[in-house]
Amino acid sequence: MEQLLRSFKEGNVILFVGAGVSMNLGLPSWDSLIDKIAKELDYDPEIYKTFGNHLALAEYYRLKNGSIGPLRSWMDRNWHTSKIDVSKSKVHENIAKAEFPIIYTTNYDRWLEYALDHYGKSFIKISSVADLTKVVSNSTQIIKFHGDFDDDKSIVLDETSYFERLGFETPLDIKLRSDVLGKSVLFIGYNLADINIRYLFYKLSKLWKAHHIGEAQPKSFVFSPKPNPVQERILEQWGIEMISSNIEHPGEALEDFLSKFIDKI
Repeated sequence: MEQLLRSFKEGNVILFVGAGVSMNLGLPSWDSLIDKIAKELDYDPEIYKTFGNHLALAEYYRLKNGSIGPLRSWMDRNWHTSKIDVSKSKVHENIAKAEFPIIYTTNYDRWLEYALDHYGKSFIKISSVADLTKVVSNSTQIIKFHGDFDDDKSIVLDETSYFERLGFETPLDIKLRSDVLGKSVLFIGYNLADINIRYLFYKLSKLWKAHHIGEAQPKSFVFSPKPNPVQERILEQWGIEMISSNIEHPGEALEDFLSKFIDKI
């Protein structure tokens, strides 16, 4: 932990934010989204879930409807209701106040942007190659790595879009390669069973080894509310250290973990 905080104080830590952070605000899980898709397609949700994994089930929705537009609109409306108050999320407050220089997120929602705006922090949202020209110094970069609700085509939701993302050849991938080669990456809010995020771990490790032969790879970190010795050993081979908590509630554990970065400012 001390190594991570030291790198953070030097401005050498990139934050990578997953769905667990948005769920802290009460946003639905993937299971809830699949339930919505099933009902819209006139399937019983439990039966529909037996037909494939989440990506394939979202892919079927796109094929049946011609696009994910209606689903994207529904998510946008329901994930940004007036009932959600970002000021009540200590996790979002701690992220904003820590002032990470670069934040990547696989979340489509706007709550990171709303949080930084609420706490008066300057930021620029990057979801396409056109946004790269807007980067300015002294502003946090929020890179929407799996897309943004403002652009249907940018959203990585179904199987095809995930396969295209795994190619790591888009402008945002090139930016990621540039950003991570000299810095540590801190992952929060991720399910370690998610094969997509595990593939990202693997790719980042390979990128470093390919471009910095013989040099020490900056250690990256993933926060997991509970210890997991199996995942800890697997991640270690990719230069990723797991940090866990003794706090029982996942949201409170993440809140406590992020508070340490504010103390180091």
